[in-house]
Amino acid sequence: MKRICVFAGSSTGNDPVFIEKTKALGMGLAAKNVELVYGGAKSGLMGVLADQVLDSGGKVTGIMPSHLFEKEIVHPNITKMIEVRTMHERKAKMSELADGFIALPGGFGTFEELFETVSWAQIGLHTKPLALYNIAEYYTPLVQLIEHAIRTGFVPEDNRNLFIDANDPFSLLNEMEKKV
Repeated sequence: MKRICVFAGSSTGNDPVFIEKTKALGMGLAAKNVELVYGGAKSGLMGVLADQVLDSGGKVTGIMPSHLFEKEIVHPNITKMIEVRTMHERKAKMSELADGFIALPGGFGTFEELFETVSWAQIGLHTKPLALYNIAEYYTPLVQLIEHAIRTGFVPEDNRNLFIDANDPFSLLNEMEKKV
């Protein structure tokens, strides 16, 4: 894997473990020489991750729609910034550049990006590995909901294999490499 797209919150959450574990992922990406592709902001876990990848000697590409340049705090130090017109173009460009996807804790925007990527995998638009970085069991309720959807017949059982669920960045990255 040469590039991984990470979906992450524009906030850092209220537990310092979110920052600590996000930094560990940044170190892991840089150590494996995997470029980070993300939304391009300096704020929240997005900024923490980008800073750590850069501080660890890695490369970072941000992708941001023009209208968010004023609302979001654009990261001034990343390796490359790609400006697009719309959120749809942002997601399409991130998907085009990425060899895999990781979802860190985040809010509605992160959820939307995650579910669109899972949906695309479900209908065969991509076969790239997708991982939930389950820091402090953040995604455990979501995993339980997905398992409930499988039990009740709304999600095919084999779709549980569309994503990796891990709380350690190095095992997460290793599992993703096995799926490439």
